[in-house]
Amino acid sequence: MNPKLRLLQPYPFEKLRALLATAPAPATELTHVNLSIGEPKHATPALVNEAITSHLSGLSAYPPTKGDALLRESIAAWIGRRYNMPAPDPQTQVLPCLGSREALFAFAQTVLDGASDSLVICPNPFYQIYEGAALLGGAQPYYVNAVPERNFSPDWSAVPAHVWEKTQLLFVCSPGNPAGNVMPEQEWAVLFELSDRYGFVIASDECYSEIYFDDAQPPVGVLQAAYKLGRTDFKNCVCFSSLSKRSNVPGMRSGFVAGDASLLESFLLYRTYHGSAMSPVFSAASTAAWNDEAHVEQNRALYKAKFAAVYPILAEVLDVKMPDASFYLWAGTPVADPDFVRDLFGAQHVTVLPGSYLAREAHGVNPGANRIRLALVAPLDQCVEGAQRIARFVRERYAS
Repeated sequence: MNPKLRLLQPYPFEKLRALLATAPAPATELTHVNLSIGEPKHATPALVNEAITSHLSGLSAYPPTKGDALLRESIAAWIGRRYNMPAPDPQTQVLPCLGSREALFAFAQTVLDGASDSLVICPNPFYQIYEGAALLGGAQPYYVNAVPERNFSPDWSAVPAHVWEKTQLLFVCSPGNPAGNVMPEQEWAVLFELSDRYGFVIASDECYSEIYFDDAQPPVGVLQAAYKLGRTDFKNCVCFSSLSKRSNVPGMRSGFVAGDASLLESFLLYRTYHGSAMSPVFSAASTAAWNDEAHVEQNRALYKAKFAAVYPILAEVLDVKMPDASFYLWAGTPVADPDFVRDLFGAQHVTVLPGSYLAREAHGVNPGANRIRLALVAPLDQCVEGAQRIARFVRERYAS
């Protein structure tokens, strides 16, 4: 067996299941409200379903590793529209993938050279794929803590020069998971300068980019920031995006990688052997989704309504602020976060995720400690019910 597999830690939801097994049984009259996992629950757009059923004949053909040409063109055109910039070259700067998770992991295996002292920098808290991709690629993760003083953004200035010198890959997540923070353009400029100086690749995870609250200020993406700074070749930069959250199709596993053509050329070679190619059926459905914005606007409206209803309830009892984007709330707890989550489940049959499960202790602290992540993906009434039960729990258990 690959000895690197022993380096992998249990996934947050495995830890959560073990934690809840120690909780008292919830009252039988309380239906379960699950706010722990970021799995979209809104209806899949009809145009996606129609595209699938009308292209089932595509199951009789092997899909091209590079992806369907029409899909690549649709993705490139969407990038141009969304970020108000020239569309990237669909031939050399765009690759469809089986969701951003698969691509984030596989891309690291392409970039990392296996040197024993190589580093991968990632935010802390973080999406655990970043850590696993680094470890199985033969590198060590270096965690940059996200702090409240920076809107829960990683403090890149805290990274010493000797760390940057050994860094081969930097994972960025904007909008962030779990805090929903968006990285401003000036911070992208800082990272580009560091990348030029030290030679590392920037992998920007942007899967939450289409869930935001201010229509006048959609989140900035890495390619957009690069273009505005004259980096039109997107040197050492790639973005990862997905239809899962944007279009409510997590089961379709459809996304893309776009950016530096030289990096994508190597990534395509890797994928030729890796065997990850999108079915023609889902390629047609993905093309329909990327070409339509009406369903995305409707999706945002549903999330806006949930945040407008839930946030005031929780703000009265917990340390919480509205995110810039995404469908998460990142709330402080009055006691250790695993204790809070366990006792909340037993008392109110509501499941949330301990923040410390999304982070590692680094530089003397676990930046997820004493926080919880709530995913507002359930229907509005369930989200409101869950928030009301959390508020009741806090008032009854921790009233001063």
